[in-house]
Amino acid sequence: FQKHEFFVDMTCEGCSNAVTRVLHRLGGVNFDIDLPNKKVCIDSEHNIDTLLETLKKTGKNASYLGEKSAQ
Repeated sequence: FQKHEFFVDMTCEGCSNAVTRVLHRLGGVNFDIDLPNKKVCIDSEHNIDTLLETLKKTGKNASYLGEKSAQ
Protein backbone atom coordinates (compact mmCIF):
# COMPACT_ATOMS: atom_id res chain seq x y z
CA PHE A 1 0.00 0.00 0.00
CA GLN A 2 0.97 3.60 -0.43
CA LYS A 3 1.52 5.59 2.74
CA HIS A 4 -0.40 8.85 2.83
CA GLU A 5 0.33 11.82 5.02
CA PHE A 6 -2.42 14.03 6.37
CA PHE A 7 -2.45 17.19 8.41
CA VAL A 8 -4.94 17.10 11.28
CA ASP A 9 -5.24 20.06 13.63
CA MET A 10 -4.63 18.09 16.83
CA THR A 11 -3.76 19.98 19.98
CA CYS A 12 -3.91 17.31 22.66
CA GLU A 13 -4.06 13.63 23.52
CA GLY A 14 -7.86 13.78 23.23
CA CYS A 15 -7.53 14.87 19.60
CA SER A 16 -5.20 12.02 18.72
CA ASN A 17 -7.55 9.61 20.51
CA ALA A 18 -10.41 10.87 18.36
CA VAL A 19 -8.31 10.24 15.23
CA THR A 20 -7.49 6.73 16.47
CA ARG A 21 -11.19 6.06 17.11
CA VAL A 22 -12.46 7.09 13.66
CA LEU A 23 -9.65 5.24 11.87
CA HIS A 24 -10.28 2.05 13.86
CA ARG A 25 -13.97 2.32 13.00
CA LEU A 26 -13.08 2.61 9.30
CA GLY A 27 -10.82 -0.43 9.54
CA GLY A 28 -8.14 -1.67 7.17
CA VAL A 29 -5.66 1.02 8.16
CA ASN A 30 -2.25 1.12 9.80
CA PHE A 31 -1.33 4.56 10.99
CA ASP A 32 1.10 6.63 13.01
CA ILE A 33 0.07 9.82 14.73
CA ASP A 34 2.63 12.57 15.10
CA LEU A 35 0.91 14.86 17.59
CA PRO A 36 3.61 17.58 17.89
CA ASN A 37 3.66 18.06 14.11
CA LYS A 38 -0.08 17.49 13.70
CA LYS A 39 0.44 14.76 11.15
CA VAL A 40 -1.19 11.40 10.62
CA CYS A 41 0.57 8.91 8.36
CA ILE A 42 -1.81 6.26 7.05
CA ASP A 43 -1.00 3.00 5.32
CA SER A 44 -4.23 1.80 3.68
CA GLU A 45 -6.00 0.55 0.58
CA HIS A 46 -8.78 3.10 1.11
CA ASN A 47 -8.65 6.06 -1.26
CA ILE A 48 -7.58 9.52 -0.14
CA ASP A 49 -11.10 10.94 -0.18
CA THR A 50 -12.35 8.22 2.15
CA LEU A 51 -9.44 8.73 4.52
CA LEU A 52 -9.86 12.49 4.52
CA GLU A 53 -13.62 12.28 5.14
CA THR A 54 -12.91 9.89 8.01
CA LEU A 55 -10.36 12.25 9.57
CA LYS A 56 -12.82 15.14 9.25
CA LYS A 57 -15.32 13.18 11.35
CA THR A 58 -13.18 14.14 14.34
CA GLY A 59 -14.39 17.71 13.81
CA LYS A 60 -10.81 18.82 13.27
CA ASN A 61 -9.42 20.69 10.31
CA ALA A 62 -7.78 18.03 8.11
CA SER A 63 -6.00 18.09 4.78
CA TYR A 64 -3.99 15.78 2.55
CA LEU A 65 -0.25 16.45 2.51
CA GLY A 66 0.81 13.86 -0.06
CA GLU A 67 2.33 10.45 -0.41
CA LYS A 68 5.04 9.44 1.97
CA SER A 69 7.76 7.49 0.22
CA ALA A 70 8.63 4.14 1.77
CA GLN A 71 11.77 4.42 3.87
